[in-house]
Parts: sequence; structure tokens; C-alpha cells
Amino acid sequence: MKKILLIISVFLLSGCLGMPESVKPVSDFELKKYLGKWYEIARLDHSFERGLSQVSAEYSLKSDGGVAVLNRGFSEADNEWQEAEGKAYFVNEDSEGYLKVSFFGPFYGSYVIFELDQGLDSESYQYAFISGPNAKYLWLLSRTATVEPAVIQKFIDMSKERGFKTENLIYPQQE
Repeated sequence: MKKILLIISVFLLSGCLGMPESVKPVSDFELKKYLGKWYEIARLDHSFERGLSQVSAEYSLKSDGGVAVLNRGFSEADNEWQEAEGKAYFVNEDSEGYLKVSFFGPFYGSYVIFELDQGLDSESYQYAFISGPNAKYLWLLSRTATVEPAVIQKFIDMSKERGFKTENLIYPQQE
């Protein structure tokens, strides 16, 4: 766990609150529909998640109006679960999918939601496309451990249009 926190800290120290020029956060965002558990379906590889499978993120409301973040993944190399706890706050208004997230002290990195789907369940979003501060950070999250191929293709198409290197996407195993 210390290793994942250290690596995330390095990311955040070098990160910023910007976003790729081609990425625009969703509007009409509703935090209550975003809270809960999400599964990582695809990502661009980076050191703080390298080698992790069964990756999930859980978001809950903090008493100060922010969001508590719990990221979790299984390291097969270490044969153990790794967790990182953080916090997130809106950068602008709470109706925009643009947050800043921190896993270490006062240092924050961008969390930009640029696509959402409500699916049939209007109580919660079903999938989310997320960018970090630049085109090196990209995730597809879903409420379920698997998604339809059409969702993955939409993610690839939209991400490629925005300058992400989608040929480098990895798809962590979910069980």
C-alpha cells in the first residue's frame, strides 16, 4: 500500500489542474448519480497502477461536500490487494464533471469526466470516460465488470479524436 501511495503522490506532485485542449468536461453533471462503486475497464498504463488487476474505484460523499475516493487493485506480483484513499473536490461548479483529486496532502491532479451514460437506470450513470491533466491519463469506468463492445469502441473513437494514444490501452482483468 505504501508503494501505491508513493507512486500516486509522485503523479500528483507532477500533475496539475489542466486538461488536454481537446477534452471538455461534461455539463449537467450530478454527483449523486456518480457516487458508488466503479470498475476499471480500460486505461492507459502508468506506474501507479502497473500490474494491477480487478481495479475498482469507490466514491462517497464527505461531510465537507467533497468526495472520498477509494481506489483498489490486486497485485499478482505481490499477491496482495493495494488501496489508495483520496479526496476530490469540484474545480468549478458542481454541475461540471471537472474535479481535482488528491491522494497526498495538498497536491491535486485533474479528474475530467468527458463522457457519461445513464443507461436505463436514471438513478446512476453507467459508464464514464475520464482524462487526467494531459493525454497520458485516460480511463473507462463502468458500474459493471464488463461492458458491451460498442461502449469500448465509443471510448476508443472519442479518445482517439481527442488525441489519446488508444493503441496503448490496456484492459485489466476483472473477476
